[in-house]
Amino acid sequence: MDQSFAPMKNDLIVRAAWGQKVERPPMWVMRQAGRYLPEYHEAKGKRDFFECCRDPEVASTLTLQPIERFAGLVDAAIIFSDILVIPQALGMTVEMIDKKGPHFPQPLLTPTDGQYADVLKKDVDVAKELDYVYKAITLTRTKLAGRVPLIGFCGAPWTLFCYMVGNTKLSKECKTWIYKYPEETKALLQKTAEVCVEYLCLQVKAGAQLLQVFESSGAELSPASFKQFSGPYLAYIAKHVPLRLKELGLEPVPLIVFPKGQWYALDAVCDMGYNVVGLDWLHDPAEVVKVVGDRKIVIQGNADPGVLYGSHASITEVVQNMVEGFGWAGRKQGWIVNLGHGITPFVNPEDLRFFFEEVHRLTKTA
Repeated sequence: MDQSFAPMKNDLIVRAAWGQKVERPPMWVMRQAGRYLPEYHEAKGKRDFFECCRDPEVASTLTLQPIERFAGLVDAAIIFSDILVIPQALGMTVEMIDKKGPHFPQPLLTPTDGQYADVLKKDVDVAKELDYVYKAITLTRTKLAGRVPLIGFCGAPWTLFCYMVGNTKLSKECKTWIYKYPEETKALLQKTAEVCVEYLCLQVKAGAQLLQVFESSGAELSPASFKQFSGPYLAYIAKHVPLRLKELGLEPVPLIVFPKGQWYALDAVCDMGYNVVGLDWLHDPAEVVKVVGDRKIVIQGNADPGVLYGSHASITEVVQNMVEGFGWAGRKQGWIVNLGHGITPFVNPEDLRFFFEEVHRLTKTA
């Protein structure tokens, strides 16, 4: 580590992610730095979304907002960035359209498309192309001053691929590729996986203390297609990140995978080498515990984000279901509290506070 950071005051999530017994389950939520917070809009101002990502000072400010608002309740920060910085590093143009989301004006159309060859052959200088992310991580880790650990992340190769081919709601684009051009698809997935490994490891060098891989588009794949187009590349990342960290002279960090919509692959994902498996809200906690069995896998999740639109009684019920289903009282390990997907823009932050407070209350009495 080139930087000298303050000692940790709260390392709960790191200990939990390594499978240790802990005094209470740590908590954070995906997209916790974002549009549901009024202070986010104030700090963002009129800047473009990616402009915020590329400005280390702004990205750091946005990352810290939920840590400050929910001080004493949230146990990790996740760097404010986006999974699509990797396609950008690969030479593709990505725009963030207000109220619509990301847009690729020139997606990959076919393997004979010249852009496909350019992306595949590009020698990506990850340290240079994504330097702004590393600067934001180092700055944020310094500003955190040990309050909570900092999570780095990337999109999984399959999820990034879906965006790169301009996937629409009908999934026509990604399905055309896997069923018409399967080998060319795999070549691009492998290229992306290699960039992901380097990107993640340099985040650790910059100061990230845990890493999460987002397979957000996992539900696009059937079980058979998962075995070809998602699973092998998730496994590649899990295997090669520790090896690359060792080459760089860095200590290992816990690895988290979030295979959204891939409920059928839970057993396989638990054997890939990740320390933590994130669950979407389609999983029943008690059933997950049965599948995991005696494997040293930590589970992360998995409250339905939609419950934050509901009553406080509903939030309490969902938290209670997780506490009981994940067997917290009898284990005191193996669970990191999170939502089953990212928090949405219209949630009242005070309802998220109540969610956190209920986890504290109900796990204390469990």
